Amino acid sequence: MGETDASRASGLPGHVRIAIIGAGFAGIGAGIRLLQAGRTDFIILERAPAIGGTWRDNSYPGCTCDIPSHIYSYSFAPNPGWSHSFSRQPEILAYLRQVADRYQLPGHIRLETEVREARWDGAAMRWQVRTTRGELTADVLIAAGGPLSNPAIPDIPGLDTFAGQVFHSARWDHGADLAGKRVAVVGTGASAIQIVPSIQPVAQRLTLFQRTPAWVMPRSDRRISELEKSFYRRVPLAQRAVRLGLNVSRESLVVGFVQRPALLRAAQRIATAHLARSVKDPELRAKLTPRYVLGCKRVLLSNDYYPALAQPNAEVVAAGLATVDGHTLTAQDGTTREADAIIFATGFHVTDMPLAGHLYGAGGISLAGAWGGDMRALRGTTVSGFPNLCLLIGPNTGLGHNSLIHIIEAQLSYVLDYLDALDRTGAAALDAKAAAELRWNADVQRRMRSTVWMTGGCVSWYLSPAGRNPTLWPGSVRRFRRATQRLDLAEYQVIPAGAG
Repeated sequence: MGETDASRASGLPGHVRIAIIGAGFAGIGAGIRLLQAGRTDFIILERAPAIGGTWRDNSYPGCTCDIPSHIYSYSFAPNPGWSHSFSRQPEILAYLRQVADRYQLPGHIRLETEVREARWDGAAMRWQVRTTRGELTADVLIAAGGPLSNPAIPDIPGLDTFAGQVFHSARWDHGADLAGKRVAVVGTGASAIQIVPSIQPVAQRLTLFQRTPAWVMPRSDRRISELEKSFYRRVPLAQRAVRLGLNVSRESLVVGFVQRPALLRAAQRIATAHLARSVKDPELRAKLTPRYVLGCKRVLLSNDYYPALAQPNAEVVAAGLATVDGHTLTAQDGTTREADAIIFATGFHVTDMPLAGHLYGAGGISLAGAWGGDMRALRGTTVSGFPNLCLLIGPNTGLGHNSLIHIIEAQLSYVLDYLDALDRTGAAALDAKAAAELRWNADVQRRMRSTVWMTGGCVSWYLSPAGRNPTLWPGSVRRFRRATQRLDLAEYQVIPAGAG
């Protein structure tokens, strides 16, 4: 069977102009923007049986967004029907699916199609993509896998001896019955503070293994009335005004996070008072009080996390989980507890991007090999030596103060200009110049030095093993939009057609 026949049998085209990896917010957004630009020759490759990305995978009890609903949506597809000021996971997933259907994306999506390897073919000037359902080639590859897609489970000695249920928060076992069980939760991040209050009332005993306490601010959540929803539907400008107001208030936070972390002391006082009101036991309160500046690690929002931990059937072990022996869990401080179930709320592979090990550039080296454990990219989107590869939510594009969807949309505008540049020049490919990439990253890291993420006295998942912050953008959304508004051809090597 020939290559074209084999591709057709697998449901894949033999060749496309653009192949997109991932069908979460970034991948779906990319598909829609391509269609809006009149570009229809693309395919979205999704490894899971359904679209949705992190909002498909994270279905644990209590899963809620910590960004206000009105700015956690595409600017071109506002949702006047949000039920709460902070949206719940099922609602966000339904929104993504509705938007994909509205823009007729399903015909471009191939589910259960995992990319095993993609290699740049310098002779043919295209990407050779090998998937679990066959092979195809693409002129341009857009990696939209996202940083919160591969769960990180620590290597705990003896975990294989545990006789009970074990799962990660992003792979929630909905068949697990935790009622009347001794449940251990490992981790104190954004997932843990939502899981703990959801399962504490049914557990016989809940033990939280905490390496580092988190700063938790009160969450101003409320139900959005039917009258408001109706108003937003009839007067879309009203919702845009609310969105603008939220953006302005969120953007104002960047001064504290990036330029003058001392300004965060006021917010830290609010968080301290929130803890004092919620937890009366001084010993427990001491365990839950961070020793670093608010903002150094992700700031969390919850009104029920502290009250759940203050209940008689809950306990905080102020040390990470060290070993497991049968049903006995031992913490790093020697504390032992018995458990029937272990839930890992330990985050994701963020600074090592597992997909990078499957993408091979012009020199035959993988993106992971080129990075050597220290991610970097030009304007968070392109990497020298990897022609016609665009990363969405790439290095230094995360936000500590605003909606990541703003960054995704800014990058999508840059990618569209990248495609237009290929058309304007008649080039087969563009390759980021090493010097341009170096200048960009040097400037990003120079501005990073004054941020709370580097000066706040903590070790967070934002940092690489080398101590660099390759994760967050040290500036406002507006500044990132300006930086990615237009592609500067001077930053790229233009590879003409036929150069291979």
